[in-house]
Amino acid sequence: MEGAVQAAERKILVLFGSQTGTAEDVAERVGREARCRHFACRVESIDGYNVANLIHEPLVIFVCATTGQGDPPDNMKNFWRFIFRRNLPHNSLCRMDYAVLGLGDSSYTKFNFIAKKLHKRFLQLGASPVLSPALGDDQHDLGPDAVVDPWLTDLWSKVLSLYPLPPGCNIIGDDVLLPPKFTFRYLNKEAASCDDVDRDGIGETPTELHPFHAPLVSNQRVTSEDHFQDVRLIEFDIAGSGVQFSPGDVVMIQPQNSPQDVQQFCSLLRLSPDTVFVLEPRDSGTPVPPQLPQPCTMQHLVERYLDIHSVPRRSFFYFLSFFSQDEQESEKLKEFCSAAGQDELYSYCNRPRRTTLEVLFDFPHTTCNIPADYLLDLIPRIRPRAFSIASSMQAHPDKLQILMAVVQYKTRIQEVRRGLGSTWLASIRPEDGKQVPLWVKTGSMKFPSDSDTPLVMVGPGTGVAPFHAAIQERATQSKPGCCLFFGCRGKTKDFYFQEEWEDLSKRGLLTLFTAFSRDQEDKIYVQHQIRENAAFLWDLISSKQAYVFLAGNAKSMPTQVMDALKDVFQSEGAKSVSEAEQYLVMLEKCGRFQSETWS
Repeated sequence: MEGAVQAAERKILVLFGSQTGTAEDVAERVGREARCRHFACRVESIDGYNVANLIHEPLVIFVCATTGQGDPPDNMKNFWRFIFRRNLPHNSLCRMDYAVLGLGDSSYTKFNFIAKKLHKRFLQLGASPVLSPALGDDQHDLGPDAVVDPWLTDLWSKVLSLYPLPPGCNIIGDDVLLPPKFTFRYLNKEAASCDDVDRDGIGETPTELHPFHAPLVSNQRVTSEDHFQDVRLIEFDIAGSGVQFSPGDVVMIQPQNSPQDVQQFCSLLRLSPDTVFVLEPRDSGTPVPPQLPQPCTMQHLVERYLDIHSVPRRSFFYFLSFFSQDEQESEKLKEFCSAAGQDELYSYCNRPRRTTLEVLFDFPHTTCNIPADYLLDLIPRIRPRAFSIASSMQAHPDKLQILMAVVQYKTRIQEVRRGLGSTWLASIRPEDGKQVPLWVKTGSMKFPSDSDTPLVMVGPGTGVAPFHAAIQERATQSKPGCCLFFGCRGKTKDFYFQEEWEDLSKRGLLTLFTAFSRDQEDKIYVQHQIRENAAFLWDLISSKQAYVFLAGNAKSMPTQVMDALKDVFQSEGAKSVSEAEQYLVMLEKCGRFQSETWS
Protein backbone atom coordinates (compact mmCIF):
# COMPACT_ATOMS: atom_id res chain seq x y z
CA MET A 1 0.00 0.00 0.00
CA GLU A 2 2.86 2.34 0.91
CA GLY A 3 4.42 1.81 -2.54
CA ALA A 4 1.10 2.72 -4.18
CA VAL A 5 0.94 5.97 -2.23
CA GLN A 6 4.50 6.79 -3.20
CA ALA A 7 3.76 6.06 -6.86
CA ALA A 8 0.68 8.29 -6.76
CA GLU A 9 2.74 11.17 -5.38
CA ARG A 10 5.37 10.86 -8.09
CA LYS A 11 3.75 13.18 -10.59
CA ILE A 12 5.10 16.16 -12.47
CA LEU A 13 3.25 18.85 -14.36
CA VAL A 14 5.21 20.62 -17.14
CA LEU A 15 3.66 23.92 -18.24
CA PHE A 16 5.02 25.91 -21.18
CA GLY A 17 4.59 29.48 -22.38
CA SER A 18 5.76 29.41 -25.98
CA GLN A 19 5.59 31.91 -28.84
CA THR A 20 7.63 30.25 -31.60
CA GLY A 21 7.57 26.63 -30.41
CA THR A 22 11.02 26.40 -28.79
CA ALA A 23 9.62 26.41 -25.23
CA GLU A 24 7.05 23.78 -26.21
CA ASP A 25 9.81 21.57 -27.65
CA VAL A 26 11.90 21.93 -24.48
CA ALA A 27 8.81 21.18 -22.35
CA GLU A 28 8.23 17.97 -24.33
CA ARG A 29 11.84 17.01 -23.67
CA VAL A 30 11.35 17.59 -19.91
CA GLY A 31 8.23 15.42 -20.14
CA ARG A 32 10.14 12.58 -21.84
CA GLU A 33 12.91 12.73 -19.25
CA ALA A 34 10.30 12.68 -16.45
CA ARG A 35 8.69 9.55 -17.90
CA CYS A 36 12.12 7.92 -18.15
CA ARG A 37 12.31 8.43 -14.38
CA HIS A 38 8.88 6.80 -13.91
CA PHE A 39 6.96 9.97 -13.10
CA ALA A 40 3.37 10.38 -14.20
CA CYS A 41 3.77 13.50 -16.33
CA ARG A 42 1.50 15.91 -18.19
CA VAL A 43 2.80 18.57 -20.58
CA GLU A 44 0.38 21.44 -21.25
CA SER A 45 0.36 25.03 -22.45
CA ILE A 46 0.06 27.39 -19.49
CA ASP A 47 -3.23 28.97 -20.54
CA GLY A 48 -4.60 25.52 -21.42
CA TYR A 49 -4.29 24.53 -17.77
CA ASN A 50 -6.86 25.38 -15.08
CA VAL A 51 -4.78 27.61 -12.81
CA ALA A 52 -7.10 26.96 -9.86
CA ASN A 53 -5.67 23.42 -9.68
CA LEU A 54 -2.12 24.66 -9.12
CA ILE A 55 -2.55 24.49 -5.33
CA HIS A 56 -2.90 20.68 -5.64
CA GLU A 57 0.23 20.11 -7.76
CA PRO A 58 3.24 18.72 -5.87
CA LEU A 59 5.85 19.53 -8.54
CA VAL A 60 5.59 21.88 -11.53
CA ILE A 61 8.25 22.72 -14.11
CA PHE A 62 7.57 25.98 -15.97
CA VAL A 63 9.23 26.47 -19.37
CA CYS A 64 8.74 30.10 -20.39
CA ALA A 65 9.88 32.20 -23.29
CA THR A 66 10.17 35.99 -23.11
CA THR A 67 8.82 37.85 -26.14
CA GLY A 68 9.12 41.41 -27.44
CA GLN A 69 10.06 43.92 -24.77
CA GLY A 70 9.71 41.58 -21.81
CA ASP A 71 6.21 40.30 -22.61
CA PRO A 72 4.75 36.87 -21.81
CA PRO A 73 3.96 34.60 -24.78
CA ASP A 74 0.37 34.64 -26.02
CA ASN A 75 -0.42 31.25 -24.48
CA MET A 76 0.39 32.38 -20.94
CA LYS A 77 -1.09 35.91 -20.84
CA ASN A 78 -4.22 34.89 -18.88
CA PHE A 79 -2.10 33.01 -16.33
CA TRP A 80 0.27 35.99 -16.08
CA ARG A 81 -2.60 38.34 -15.20
CA PHE A 82 -3.98 35.87 -12.64
CA ILE A 83 -0.71 35.02 -10.86
CA PHE A 84 0.06 38.73 -10.25
CA ARG A 85 -3.31 39.51 -8.68
CA ARG A 86 -2.69 41.38 -5.45
CA ASN A 87 -5.40 39.55 -3.52
CA LEU A 88 -3.71 36.12 -3.78
CA PRO A 89 -2.78 34.91 -0.26
CA HIS A 90 0.98 34.77 0.42
CA ASN A 91 0.81 31.06 1.25
CA SER A 92 -1.29 30.14 -1.85
CA LEU A 93 1.33 27.79 -3.28
CA CYS A 94 3.02 26.59 -0.07
CA ARG A 95 2.53 22.93 -1.08
CA MET A 96 4.11 23.31 -4.51
CA ASP A 97 7.70 22.55 -5.47
CA TYR A 98 8.68 24.22 -8.71
CA ALA A 99 11.45 25.05 -11.15
CA VAL A 100 11.52 27.68 -13.89
CA LEU A 101 13.34 27.21 -17.18
CA GLY A 102 13.57 30.47 -19.13
CA LEU A 103 14.25 30.93 -22.83
CA GLY A 104 15.36 34.37 -23.98
CA ASP A 105 17.73 36.39 -26.10
CA SER A 106 20.47 38.46 -24.45
CA SER A 107 20.43 40.98 -27.32
CA TYR A 108 17.16 42.28 -25.81
CA THR A 109 17.27 44.57 -22.78
CA LYS A 110 14.74 42.52 -20.80
CA PHE A 111 16.58 39.20 -21.14
CA ASN A 112 14.50 36.33 -19.72
CA PHE A 113 12.32 38.84 -17.89
CA ILE A 114 9.33 36.45 -17.71
CA ALA A 115 11.27 33.57 -16.13
CA LYS A 116 12.94 35.86 -13.57
CA LYS A 117 9.70 37.58 -12.57
CA LEU A 118 7.74 34.30 -12.40
CA HIS A 119 10.36 32.77 -10.10
CA LYS A 120 10.13 35.77 -7.74
CA ARG A 121 6.34 35.66 -7.75
CA PHE A 122 6.23 31.95 -6.82
CA LEU A 123 8.58 32.68 -3.89
CA GLN A 124 6.15 35.42 -2.75
CA LEU A 125 3.27 32.90 -2.91
CA GLY A 126 5.09 30.41 -0.69
CA ALA A 127 6.21 27.86 -3.30
CA SER A 128 9.55 26.06 -2.87
CA PRO A 129 12.11 26.23 -5.71
CA VAL A 130 13.86 22.95 -6.47
CA LEU A 131 16.79 24.98 -7.89
CA SER A 132 17.54 28.41 -9.34
CA PRO A 133 15.97 29.33 -12.69
CA ALA A 134 17.70 28.39 -15.95
CA LEU A 135 18.21 31.34 -18.30
CA GLY A 136 18.68 29.93 -21.80
CA ASP A 137 20.14 32.32 -24.38
CA ASP A 138 19.49 32.25 -28.12
CA GLN A 139 22.69 34.25 -28.64
CA HIS A 140 24.94 31.47 -27.34
CA ASP A 141 26.80 29.50 -30.03
CA LEU A 142 24.96 26.36 -28.92
CA GLY A 143 21.68 28.18 -28.33
CA PRO A 144 19.61 27.59 -25.17
CA ASP A 145 20.94 24.01 -24.84
CA ALA A 146 24.21 25.40 -23.45
CA VAL A 147 22.26 26.28 -20.28
CA VAL A 148 19.38 23.80 -20.50
CA ASP A 149 21.50 20.61 -20.63
CA PRO A 150 23.44 21.08 -17.36
CA TRP A 151 20.38 22.60 -15.66
CA LEU A 152 18.29 19.50 -16.44
CA THR A 153 21.04 17.26 -15.05
CA ASP A 154 20.91 19.24 -11.79
CA LEU A 155 17.10 19.26 -11.84
CA TRP A 156 16.77 15.47 -12.01
CA SER A 157 19.40 15.02 -9.30
CA LYS A 158 17.39 17.29 -6.95
CA VAL A 159 14.00 15.88 -7.97
CA LEU A 160 15.08 12.26 -7.41
CA SER A 161 16.37 13.18 -3.95
CA LEU A 162 12.87 14.50 -3.14
CA TYR A 163 10.96 11.77 -5.02
CA PRO A 164 13.14 8.63 -5.15
CA LEU A 165 12.61 5.99 -7.82
CA PRO A 166 10.08 3.29 -6.86
CA PRO A 167 11.68 0.07 -5.56
CA GLY A 168 12.97 -2.13 -8.37
CA CYS A 169 12.83 0.68 -10.97
CA ASN A 170 15.78 2.11 -12.85
CA ILE A 171 16.00 5.20 -15.01
CA ILE A 172 15.07 4.33 -18.59
CA GLY A 173 18.16 5.11 -20.66
CA ASP A 174 18.44 7.38 -23.69
CA ASP A 175 18.84 4.24 -25.79
CA VAL A 176 15.19 3.25 -25.24
CA LEU A 177 12.54 4.75 -27.52
CA LEU A 178 9.45 5.91 -25.65
CA PRO A 179 6.05 5.31 -27.31
CA PRO A 180 4.69 8.05 -29.60
CA LYS A 181 2.15 10.58 -28.30
CA PHE A 182 -0.42 9.48 -30.90
CA THR A 183 -1.26 6.48 -33.03
CA PHE A 184 -2.80 6.78 -36.48
CA ARG A 185 -5.98 4.76 -36.94
CA TYR A 186 -6.51 4.49 -40.68
CA LEU A 187 -9.94 4.67 -42.30
CA ASN A 188 -11.25 3.72 -45.71
CA LYS A 189 -11.19 6.70 -48.05
CA GLU A 190 -14.88 6.14 -48.74
CA ALA A 191 -15.68 6.02 -45.02
CA ALA A 192 -14.61 9.54 -44.25
CA SER A 193 -14.15 12.87 -45.91
CA CYS A 194 -12.10 15.64 -44.37
CA ASP A 195 -11.86 18.25 -47.06
CA ASP A 196 -10.74 21.63 -45.83
CA VAL A 197 -14.22 22.84 -45.12
CA ASP A 198 -14.77 26.41 -44.03
CA ARG A 199 -14.70 26.14 -40.25
CA ASP A 200 -15.50 29.80 -39.66
CA GLY A 201 -17.80 30.31 -36.70
CA ILE A 202 -20.91 31.98 -38.08
CA GLY A 203 -21.19 35.48 -36.69
CA GLU A 204 -18.21 34.92 -34.36
CA THR A 205 -14.98 36.88 -34.20
CA PRO A 206 -12.34 34.82 -36.05
CA THR A 207 -9.78 32.99 -33.89
CA GLU A 208 -6.85 30.64 -34.44
CA LEU A 209 -9.14 27.61 -34.32
CA HIS A 210 -11.80 29.34 -36.44
CA PRO A 211 -9.94 31.73 -38.75
CA PHE A 212 -11.56 33.80 -41.48
CA HIS A 213 -10.56 32.62 -44.95
CA ALA A 214 -9.87 35.96 -46.61
CA PRO A 215 -9.53 36.47 -50.37
CA LEU A 216 -6.20 38.07 -51.29
CA VAL A 217 -7.17 40.98 -53.57
CA SER A 218 -3.83 42.74 -54.12
CA ASN A 219 -0.18 41.66 -53.93
CA GLN A 220 2.00 44.59 -55.00
CA ARG A 221 5.79 44.85 -54.88
CA VAL A 222 6.64 48.26 -53.37
CA THR A 223 10.43 48.19 -53.76
CA SER A 224 12.11 48.89 -57.11
CA GLU A 225 12.89 45.82 -59.22
CA ASP A 226 16.64 46.41 -58.84
CA HIS A 227 16.42 46.69 -55.03
CA PHE A 228 17.93 43.80 -53.06
CA GLN A 229 14.76 43.29 -50.99
CA ASP A 230 11.32 42.29 -52.22
CA VAL A 231 8.71 44.04 -50.04
CA ARG A 232 5.00 43.58 -50.69
CA LEU A 233 1.90 45.58 -49.81
CA ILE A 234 -0.74 42.86 -49.57
CA GLU A 235 -4.45 43.54 -49.21
CA PHE A 236 -7.15 41.13 -48.04
CA ASP A 237 -10.92 41.42 -48.40
CA ILE A 238 -12.44 41.01 -44.91
CA ALA A 239 -16.03 41.97 -45.76
CA GLY A 240 -18.48 40.04 -43.56
CA SER A 241 -15.66 38.51 -41.49
CA GLY A 242 -16.49 40.04 -38.10
CA VAL A 243 -12.84 41.13 -37.90
CA GLN A 244 -12.30 44.35 -35.91
CA PHE A 245 -8.98 46.14 -35.42
CA SER A 246 -7.38 49.42 -34.38
CA PRO A 247 -4.00 50.97 -35.24
CA GLY A 248 -1.27 48.95 -33.53
CA ASP A 249 -3.14 45.64 -33.83
CA VAL A 250 -1.66 42.54 -35.42
CA VAL A 251 -3.04 40.07 -37.98
CA MET A 252 -2.11 36.41 -37.57
CA ILE A 253 -1.79 34.41 -40.78
CA GLN A 254 -1.54 30.61 -41.00
CA PRO A 255 0.86 29.65 -43.82
CA GLN A 256 1.07 26.39 -45.75
CA ASN A 257 3.74 24.19 -47.30
CA SER A 258 3.96 24.24 -51.09
CA PRO A 259 2.47 21.34 -53.12
CA GLN A 260 5.98 20.43 -54.35
CA ASP A 261 7.35 20.17 -50.80
CA VAL A 262 4.34 18.13 -49.65
CA GLN A 263 4.88 15.74 -52.56
CA GLN A 264 8.64 15.43 -51.79
CA PHE A 265 7.99 14.79 -48.10
CA CYS A 266 5.37 12.11 -48.77
CA SER A 267 7.63 10.47 -51.35
CA LEU A 268 10.63 10.38 -48.97
CA LEU A 269 8.57 8.85 -46.16
CA ARG A 270 6.58 6.60 -48.52
CA LEU A 271 3.29 8.12 -47.41
CA SER A 272 0.15 8.32 -49.53
CA PRO A 273 -1.32 11.88 -49.44
CA ASP A 274 -4.82 10.41 -49.84
CA THR A 275 -4.61 8.27 -46.67
CA VAL A 276 -7.37 9.11 -44.19
CA PHE A 277 -6.77 8.65 -40.48
CA VAL A 278 -7.95 9.54 -36.98
CA LEU A 279 -5.39 10.50 -34.33
CA GLU A 280 -5.68 8.56 -31.08
CA PRO A 281 -3.69 9.74 -28.03
CA ARG A 282 -1.82 7.00 -26.18
CA ASP A 283 -2.33 8.92 -22.93
CA SER A 284 -5.85 10.03 -22.02
CA GLY A 285 -4.42 13.33 -20.71
CA THR A 286 -2.97 14.28 -24.11
CA PRO A 287 -5.42 16.26 -26.26
CA VAL A 288 -5.55 15.85 -30.04
CA PRO A 289 -4.15 19.04 -31.68
CA PRO A 290 -7.23 21.25 -32.08
CA GLN A 291 -5.88 22.67 -35.38
CA LEU A 292 -6.31 19.27 -37.08
CA PRO A 293 -9.69 18.03 -38.32
CA GLN A 294 -10.75 14.55 -37.25
CA PRO A 295 -10.65 12.53 -39.47
CA CYS A 296 -7.74 14.02 -41.45
CA THR A 297 -5.83 13.24 -44.65
CA MET A 298 -2.07 12.87 -44.82
CA GLN A 299 -2.12 15.67 -47.44
CA HIS A 300 -3.79 18.05 -44.96
CA LEU A 301 -1.40 17.05 -42.13
CA VAL A 302 1.73 17.71 -44.19
CA GLU A 303 0.48 20.78 -46.06
CA ARG A 304 -1.18 22.65 -43.18
CA TYR A 305 0.31 21.33 -39.93
CA LEU A 306 3.84 19.86 -40.06
CA ASP A 307 6.56 22.52 -40.22
CA ILE A 308 8.89 20.73 -42.60
CA HIS A 309 10.71 24.04 -43.26
CA SER A 310 11.67 24.61 -39.63
CA VAL A 311 15.28 24.08 -38.58
CA PRO A 312 15.01 20.76 -36.71
CA ARG A 313 15.74 20.70 -33.01
CA ARG A 314 17.87 18.22 -31.14
CA SER A 315 14.84 16.07 -30.26
CA PHE A 316 14.29 15.48 -33.99
CA PHE A 317 17.69 13.79 -34.32
CA TYR A 318 17.09 11.88 -31.08
CA PHE A 319 13.93 10.26 -32.48
CA LEU A 320 15.46 9.79 -35.93
CA SER A 321 18.40 7.85 -34.46
CA PHE A 322 16.01 5.05 -33.43
CA PHE A 323 14.68 4.50 -36.94
CA SER A 324 18.02 4.18 -38.73
CA GLN A 325 19.02 0.78 -40.07
CA ASP A 326 22.03 2.21 -41.89
CA GLU A 327 25.22 2.04 -39.84
CA GLN A 328 26.75 5.28 -41.15
CA GLU A 329 23.56 7.32 -40.79
CA SER A 330 22.84 5.86 -37.36
CA GLU A 331 26.31 6.76 -36.10
CA LYS A 332 25.99 10.36 -37.30
CA LEU A 333 22.48 10.77 -35.79
CA LYS A 334 23.64 9.43 -32.42
CA GLU A 335 26.54 11.88 -32.47
CA PHE A 336 24.10 14.76 -33.10
CA CYS A 337 22.05 13.68 -30.06
CA SER A 338 24.99 13.50 -27.70
CA ALA A 339 26.25 16.37 -25.56
CA ALA A 340 29.69 15.99 -27.18
CA GLY A 341 28.18 16.33 -30.66
CA GLN A 342 26.47 19.71 -30.17
CA ASP A 343 29.18 21.72 -31.97
CA GLU A 344 28.90 19.35 -34.91
CA LEU A 345 25.09 19.57 -34.90
CA TYR A 346 25.22 23.36 -34.78
CA SER A 347 27.59 23.47 -37.77
CA TYR A 348 25.46 21.03 -39.75
CA CYS A 349 22.01 22.30 -38.85
CA ASN A 350 21.68 25.65 -37.05
CA ARG A 351 24.41 27.74 -38.62
CA PRO A 352 23.34 27.06 -42.25
CA ARG A 353 19.62 27.01 -41.23
CA ARG A 354 19.12 23.56 -42.76
CA THR A 355 15.43 22.60 -42.92
CA THR A 356 13.74 19.43 -41.71
CA LEU A 357 12.99 18.47 -45.31
CA GLU A 358 16.65 18.88 -46.28
CA VAL A 359 17.81 16.78 -43.32
CA LEU A 360 15.40 14.02 -44.36
CA PHE A 361 16.98 14.12 -47.84
CA ASP A 362 20.43 13.78 -46.23
CA PHE A 363 19.41 10.62 -44.32
CA PRO A 364 17.41 8.68 -46.95
CA HIS A 365 17.93 5.21 -45.45
CA THR A 366 16.58 6.43 -42.13
CA THR A 367 13.79 8.61 -43.50
CA CYS A 368 12.07 5.77 -45.33
CA ASN A 369 11.78 3.87 -42.01
CA ILE A 370 10.08 6.62 -39.98
CA PRO A 371 6.77 5.28 -38.60
CA ALA A 372 3.88 7.68 -39.28
CA ASP A 373 2.90 7.41 -35.60
CA TYR A 374 6.00 9.45 -34.68
CA LEU A 375 5.40 12.34 -37.11
CA LEU A 376 3.91 14.62 -34.44
CA ASP A 377 6.78 13.82 -32.03
CA LEU A 378 9.36 14.54 -34.71
CA ILE A 379 8.08 17.70 -36.38
CA PRO A 380 6.51 20.78 -34.75
CA ARG A 381 3.38 22.37 -36.11
CA ILE A 382 3.44 25.35 -38.46
CA ARG A 383 3.12 28.44 -36.30
CA PRO A 384 0.99 31.36 -37.42
CA ARG A 385 2.92 34.43 -38.55
CA ALA A 386 2.23 37.87 -37.04
CA PHE A 387 2.13 41.04 -39.14
CA SER A 388 1.43 44.60 -38.04
CA ILE A 389 -1.77 45.79 -39.72
CA ALA A 390 -0.90 48.62 -42.10
CA SER A 391 -4.40 49.99 -42.76
CA SER A 392 -7.21 51.70 -40.83
CA MET A 393 -10.73 50.29 -40.55
CA GLN A 394 -12.09 53.83 -40.52
CA ALA A 395 -10.48 54.49 -43.91
CA HIS A 396 -11.17 51.03 -45.42
CA PRO A 397 -13.77 49.06 -43.40
CA ASP A 398 -13.65 45.92 -45.59
CA LYS A 399 -9.90 45.81 -46.25
CA LEU A 400 -6.85 44.74 -44.28
CA GLN A 401 -3.33 45.53 -45.47
CA ILE A 402 0.11 44.27 -44.44
CA LEU A 403 3.58 45.48 -45.46
CA MET A 404 5.74 42.35 -45.73
CA ALA A 405 9.40 41.79 -46.56
CA VAL A 406 9.88 38.48 -48.37
CA VAL A 407 12.42 36.68 -46.19
CA GLN A 408 15.34 35.20 -48.08
CA TYR A 409 19.02 35.02 -47.27
CA LYS A 410 22.11 33.00 -48.05
CA THR A 411 24.08 30.62 -45.87
CA ARG A 412 26.82 28.22 -46.87
CA ILE A 413 24.13 25.95 -48.31
CA GLN A 414 23.87 26.63 -52.03
CA GLU A 415 20.09 27.00 -52.08
CA VAL A 416 18.76 30.34 -50.79
CA ARG A 417 16.98 30.15 -47.41
CA ARG A 418 13.38 31.35 -47.60
CA GLY A 419 10.85 32.24 -44.93
CA LEU A 420 7.85 29.90 -45.15
CA GLY A 421 5.15 32.50 -44.38
CA SER A 422 6.41 35.34 -46.56
CA THR A 423 7.32 33.08 -49.49
CA TRP A 424 3.89 31.46 -49.41
CA LEU A 425 2.05 34.79 -49.26
CA ALA A 426 4.24 36.37 -51.98
CA SER A 427 3.47 33.43 -54.29
CA ILE A 428 -0.31 33.99 -54.19
CA ARG A 429 -1.79 36.01 -57.06
CA PRO A 430 -5.22 37.63 -56.72
CA GLU A 431 -6.44 35.72 -59.78
CA ASP A 432 -5.61 32.38 -58.09
CA GLY A 433 -8.76 32.71 -55.98
CA LYS A 434 -6.89 31.44 -52.89
CA GLN A 435 -8.15 32.31 -49.44
CA VAL A 436 -5.79 33.02 -46.58
CA PRO A 437 -6.68 31.89 -43.01
CA LEU A 438 -6.35 34.89 -40.70
CA TRP A 439 -7.50 36.41 -37.42
CA VAL A 440 -6.61 39.57 -35.50
CA LYS A 441 -4.97 40.09 -32.12
CA THR A 442 -4.64 43.20 -30.01
CA GLY A 443 -1.18 44.64 -30.53
CA SER A 444 1.26 45.79 -27.86
CA MET A 445 1.21 49.41 -29.08
CA LYS A 446 -1.65 51.49 -27.69
CA PHE A 447 -2.37 54.77 -29.45
CA PRO A 448 -4.03 57.52 -27.35
CA SER A 449 -7.84 57.61 -27.48
CA ASP A 450 -7.78 61.42 -27.73
CA SER A 451 -7.17 62.08 -31.43
CA ASP A 452 -5.87 65.59 -30.63
CA THR A 453 -2.82 64.15 -28.85
CA PRO A 454 0.27 64.54 -31.09
CA LEU A 455 1.99 61.35 -32.27
CA VAL A 456 5.73 61.07 -32.88
CA MET A 457 6.42 57.87 -34.82
CA VAL A 458 9.83 56.42 -35.68
CA GLY A 459 9.46 53.63 -38.21
CA PRO A 460 12.38 52.72 -40.46
CA GLY A 461 11.73 50.10 -43.16
CA THR A 462 8.70 47.85 -42.70
CA GLY A 463 8.53 49.10 -39.10
CA VAL A 464 6.39 51.91 -40.56
CA ALA A 465 3.41 49.55 -41.09
CA PRO A 466 1.49 50.25 -37.85
CA PHE A 467 2.14 53.98 -38.28
CA HIS A 468 0.61 53.90 -41.76
CA ALA A 469 -2.57 52.64 -40.07
CA ALA A 470 -2.47 55.38 -37.40
CA ILE A 471 -1.76 58.19 -39.90
CA GLN A 472 -4.44 56.90 -42.28
CA GLU A 473 -6.98 56.87 -39.43
CA ARG A 474 -6.22 60.44 -38.36
CA ALA A 475 -6.29 61.60 -41.99
CA THR A 476 -9.88 60.29 -42.36
CA GLN A 477 -10.77 62.54 -39.39
CA SER A 478 -8.75 65.45 -40.91
CA LYS A 479 -6.75 65.56 -37.66
CA PRO A 480 -3.24 67.06 -37.74
CA GLY A 481 -0.58 66.20 -35.16
CA CYS A 482 1.16 63.21 -36.81
CA CYS A 483 4.94 63.38 -37.01
CA LEU A 484 6.78 60.54 -38.78
CA PHE A 485 10.49 59.75 -38.94
CA PHE A 486 10.90 57.27 -41.81
CA GLY A 487 14.17 55.72 -42.88
CA CYS A 488 15.11 53.48 -45.81
CA ARG A 489 18.04 52.91 -48.16
CA GLY A 490 17.08 55.09 -51.12
CA LYS A 491 14.36 57.52 -52.19
CA THR A 492 13.83 55.62 -55.46
CA LYS A 493 14.36 52.14 -53.98
CA ASP A 494 12.24 51.53 -50.88
CA PHE A 495 10.35 54.71 -49.96
CA TYR A 496 7.06 53.05 -48.98
CA PHE A 497 3.83 55.10 -49.30
CA GLN A 498 5.81 58.02 -50.78
CA GLU A 499 2.96 59.66 -52.72
CA GLU A 500 0.53 59.25 -49.82
CA TRP A 501 2.97 60.73 -47.26
CA GLU A 502 3.81 63.67 -49.51
CA ASP A 503 0.15 64.41 -50.20
CA LEU A 504 -0.68 64.37 -46.46
CA SER A 505 2.30 66.66 -45.80
CA LYS A 506 0.96 69.19 -48.32
CA ARG A 507 -2.45 69.05 -46.63
CA GLY A 508 -0.90 69.76 -43.22
CA LEU A 509 -1.91 66.35 -41.80
CA LEU A 510 1.61 64.93 -41.51
CA THR A 511 5.05 66.27 -40.59
CA LEU A 512 7.47 63.97 -42.41
CA PHE A 513 11.20 63.55 -41.78
CA THR A 514 13.04 61.13 -44.08
CA ALA A 515 16.46 59.49 -43.84
CA PHE A 516 17.73 57.82 -47.03
CA SER A 517 20.84 56.09 -45.74
CA ARG A 518 22.53 55.26 -49.08
CA ASP A 519 21.63 58.32 -51.17
CA GLN A 520 24.79 60.19 -50.12
CA GLU A 521 28.32 59.34 -49.06
CA ASP A 522 27.71 59.73 -45.32
CA LYS A 523 24.91 57.48 -44.14
CA ILE A 524 21.90 59.24 -42.63
CA TYR A 525 19.57 57.34 -40.31
CA VAL A 526 16.41 58.24 -38.37
CA GLN A 527 18.42 58.93 -35.21
CA HIS A 528 20.32 61.68 -37.07
CA GLN A 529 17.04 63.32 -38.07
CA ILE A 530 15.81 63.13 -34.48
CA ARG A 531 18.86 65.09 -33.29
CA GLU A 532 18.53 67.54 -36.21
CA ASN A 533 14.97 68.37 -35.16
CA ALA A 534 15.54 68.40 -31.41
CA ALA A 535 13.75 71.70 -30.63
CA PHE A 536 10.64 70.72 -32.59
CA LEU A 537 10.53 67.30 -30.89
CA TRP A 538 11.11 68.63 -27.39
CA ASP A 539 8.22 71.08 -27.81
CA LEU A 540 5.89 68.24 -28.91
CA ILE A 541 6.92 65.94 -26.05
CA SER A 542 7.27 68.41 -23.15
CA SER A 543 4.64 71.05 -23.99
CA LYS A 544 2.09 69.20 -26.12
CA GLN A 545 2.27 65.83 -24.28
CA ALA A 546 3.01 63.86 -27.49
CA TYR A 547 3.21 60.07 -27.49
CA VAL A 548 6.39 58.59 -28.99
CA PHE A 549 6.32 55.26 -30.85
CA LEU A 550 9.18 53.19 -32.22
CA ALA A 551 8.93 50.10 -34.45
CA GLY A 552 11.42 48.13 -36.53
CA ASN A 553 14.40 45.80 -36.46
CA ALA A 554 15.74 44.97 -33.00
CA LYS A 555 19.47 44.90 -33.78
CA SER A 556 21.01 48.32 -33.03
CA MET A 557 18.31 50.73 -34.24
CA PRO A 558 16.16 50.88 -31.05
CA THR A 559 19.16 51.66 -28.81
CA GLN A 560 20.42 54.33 -31.22
CA VAL A 561 16.98 55.96 -31.44
CA MET A 562 16.59 55.97 -27.65
CA ASP A 563 20.07 57.49 -27.29
CA ALA A 564 19.06 60.21 -29.77
CA LEU A 565 15.89 60.94 -27.77
CA LYS A 566 17.92 61.23 -24.56
CA ASP A 567 20.24 63.66 -26.36
CA VAL A 568 17.17 65.77 -27.24
CA PHE A 569 16.09 65.77 -23.57
CA GLN A 570 19.58 66.96 -22.58
CA SER A 571 20.12 69.59 -25.29
CA GLU A 572 16.61 71.09 -25.29
CA GLY A 573 15.32 70.18 -21.84
CA ALA A 574 18.56 71.02 -20.01
CA LYS A 575 18.58 67.59 -18.36
CA SER A 576 21.63 65.73 -17.09
CA VAL A 577 22.51 62.28 -18.47
CA SER A 578 20.73 60.53 -15.57
CA GLU A 579 17.75 62.90 -15.70
CA ALA A 580 17.33 62.22 -19.45
CA GLU A 581 17.43 58.50 -18.72
CA GLN A 582 14.79 58.90 -15.99
CA TYR A 583 12.63 61.05 -18.25
CA LEU A 584 12.52 58.30 -20.90
CA VAL A 585 11.66 55.73 -18.19
CA MET A 586 8.85 58.02 -17.00
CA LEU A 587 7.48 58.31 -20.57
CA GLU A 588 7.61 54.52 -20.90
CA LYS A 589 5.84 53.91 -17.58
CA CYS A 590 2.95 56.20 -18.45
CA GLY A 591 2.60 54.74 -21.97
CA ARG A 592 3.93 57.81 -23.76
CA PHE A 593 6.97 55.95 -25.10
CA GLN A 594 6.22 52.57 -26.67
CA SER A 595 8.38 50.33 -28.82
CA GLU A 596 7.77 47.19 -30.83
CA THR A 597 10.88 45.56 -32.26
CA TRP A 598 11.71 42.19 -33.75
CA SER A 599 14.83 40.29 -34.72
